[in-house]
This record gives sequence, structure tokens and C-alpha cells, in this order.
Amino acid sequence: MSEQRKVIRIRDVMNEQVHVVDGAITVDEALERIQQTKVEALIIDKRHADDEFGIVLLADIARQVLARDKAPTRVNVYEIMSKPVVSVDPMMDIRYCARLFEKFGLSNAPVIDNDVVVGMVSYNDLVLKGMVARD
Repeated sequence: MSEQRKVIRIRDVMNEQVHVVDGAITVDEALERIQQTKVEALIIDKRHADDEFGIVLLADIARQVLARDKAPTRVNVYEIMSKPVVSVDPMMDIRYCARLFEKFGLSNAPVIDNDVVVGMVSYNDLVLKGMVARD
């Protein structure tokens, strides 16, 4: 008989430190937040109930501000964010999250529960907290 595998859920491996910011802040302000908090991404808040969350990664800043020689004090994060963001449910099995990341070329995603951002999850979390933890 095969041994039943323990399901490891996103809520078990996610990083609960998440920073939601207004889309009108400048890239310069976003970089300050990223340096202060040591996060990999900022979530851009919804403007109203029917809006969607956005996300800004350091890679977005490098590609769309640094590489194009734009002034970070003159670019707002809403200009470079990805929106709508692909999110995951805290109850999702980490295996399915890894497949989702692979399918859509993602490296991290916000964890959203009942329309509230409750955390962030990355490949690092899936592997180091998920795979290593189950052994």
C-alpha cells in the first residue's frame, strides 16, 4: 500500500510580512519601503471595491525604470505595476502553487483570503519551508 502524503498548504509556508501601498507613491518611495522591510515585492492596494490588487517587483523597477534611465522620483508605481495580480488561496497545496508559478512564469504571489492580502509566497518558501519541512 502507498503511504498517504501529508498536504502542506500555502498558509503553512507563506511569509506573513506583506506590504500594501497606494499606487500613487513614487518608485523612490517604494524602494525606501522595500529597503526598510526587506520584502521582495509590494502589493498595490485597490482603489475601490471593484478594483484589483497590483504588484511591483524589484525586477519591474530594474526593467522599467533603471534600464530606461527614468527618474525614480518621477515615476509612480501604478505606471510599472502588474495588474491584476495572480494570487493564491491560503488553503492551496504547495504542489499546485509550484505548478501555477511554472505555468505563468511567476516567482512569487500574494496570498489572498476573503479579499484581504494575508501574506506572500515565493518559490523559496515552497522549497525551503515546504519540501524541507516535510522530510
